Amino acid sequence: MREAVLKRHERRRKQRELREQLKRLGMQYPRTSTLPNRKSGHKTTEEEQEAVQAATEEKLKVSYQLLPGLLEKLSRIPDPRDPKKIKHRITVMMLYGILLFMFQLSSRRKGNEELTGPQLLENLRSLFPDLEDMPHQDTLCRLLQEMDVDQIESCYLDLVRDLIRRKKFRHLLRKKRYLVAIDGTQKYVMKECWDERYLHRRVQGKDGEWEYYAYVLEAVLVFTNGMVLPLMSEFLENSVELEAVEDYEKWKQDCELKAFHRLAKRLKREFPKLPFTLLLDGLYANGPVMEACRKNKWEFMIVLKDKSLPSVWEEADGLMRLDTKGEYQLKRDWQGRRQIFRWANGIEYDYGVNRRKSLTIHMVVCEEAFEEIDAKTGCVVTKTTRHAWISSNPMDRKNIHERCNLMGRKRWLQENNILKEKHQGYSYEHIFSHNWNAMKGYHYLMHIARMINEMVLHSVSLIEHVKEVGIQSFIQKFYTAMVYRKLDTERLRRLTQVPGQLRLVQEEDWKTSRLAA
Repeated sequence: MREAVLKRHERRRKQRELREQLKRLGMQYPRTSTLPNRKSGHKTTEEEQEAVQAATEEKLKVSYQLLPGLLEKLSRIPDPRDPKKIKHRITVMMLYGILLFMFQLSSRRKGNEELTGPQLLENLRSLFPDLEDMPHQDTLCRLLQEMDVDQIESCYLDLVRDLIRRKKFRHLLRKKRYLVAIDGTQKYVMKECWDERYLHRRVQGKDGEWEYYAYVLEAVLVFTNGMVLPLMSEFLENSVELEAVEDYEKWKQDCELKAFHRLAKRLKREFPKLPFTLLLDGLYANGPVMEACRKNKWEFMIVLKDKSLPSVWEEADGLMRLDTKGEYQLKRDWQGRRQIFRWANGIEYDYGVNRRKSLTIHMVVCEEAFEEIDAKTGCVVTKTTRHAWISSNPMDRKNIHERCNLMGRKRWLQENNILKEKHQGYSYEHIFSHNWNAMKGYHYLMHIARMINEMVLHSVSLIEHVKEVGIQSFIQKFYTAMVYRKLDTERLRRLTQVPGQLRLVQEEDWKTSRLAA
């Protein structure tokens, strides 16, 4: 074990030396940083308390820019409960659910333990004076089972539209367009079928056994400062009762491509005039998807795999071989990688029944080479990779870097976003309720909390604090201060009387550091 640790440290040291050597030769790498390894700078308990108070106030300033208006919209959702038996208003219930995920609590049981104490209630009352008591998580679960949870997402979309209208993202766009990355992911797997809408599949190696799972197609907004905000979720679900199906394997279930077209219609309906550029993986490299984008006047960058669309590959290879003068090639260095771009414009792609439909698309291939320290030998080795995209716009020397490096590659932020929600505190894979309706409700509340946390993390007033303590510690310290610390409630109350200004950082460099680790 000790030998493996020493070997890893030695490899990291050599990697740092290699980077410094390449930087001296003119190779540019993104800035990186690590969390400071030092003792606390507070000398007295009073100094520490003041620092906690000040940091909490700054976090609440940003949160309070978003929460009251959102809660007011959520209060308009019809309440299915018996009016004579209602103890907690729907706004309290929604706030309780949002805090569960803002503080990154992993279960309903944990929420009952941590969010019902007197100290948190006292601190929250300074912001929400009408708050009398916190409900039980089972009460919230029963409400989500009965209410129209899709309206929770509708209220969230109203908030996003309001932020767009107020031009909060104006300086975070790429060519004045909103980058939307779309990808699907599995949410939960279970042995029993709690609802016929869950998808199913046969368990490998076990004849006659089935497992049931929830699967979601996620659309997120990707900004130039590295911020990723949830936008819209489309759940894959069966539309008929499975008991009526004689053969599970012959039943065609819902799939990502079907869900994409439903999601596209919703996106167009909710944001009819917003200029979108869709960032999609190789699954969506097909005619109907590109046709839907063209119909909606959306641009796109779609990953093209080696064996996908062979006719497009064949025509592109032929056009690239004809380019003997290098007019459709570009060599450049980017983030420590030597890149060679080759592209072909105006490719005719036929698809559909008897290939009656046709689209004009554009293709680009990027070949990269970079040096790394080999994990086994500890020597410097040169590695190569290749990426290919289908573009809605013609490619040229002026836009190739922007469309590929600054747009196409941003799709990876959606994959990182899913990993964060699964493994960095948001309990994406914890279902919170087997009831289909309640499961969706908790999912939407989680996205609201994620959005608020992301806005706080990327606010100008808090960015230096986030750099100092790290993202996970930042959220944990906020949770600890609100739940366990006795704060100056009079100072918190004054935050509601003096509206602040929501300003977001514009640089992406800090996101390339190791703060998320």
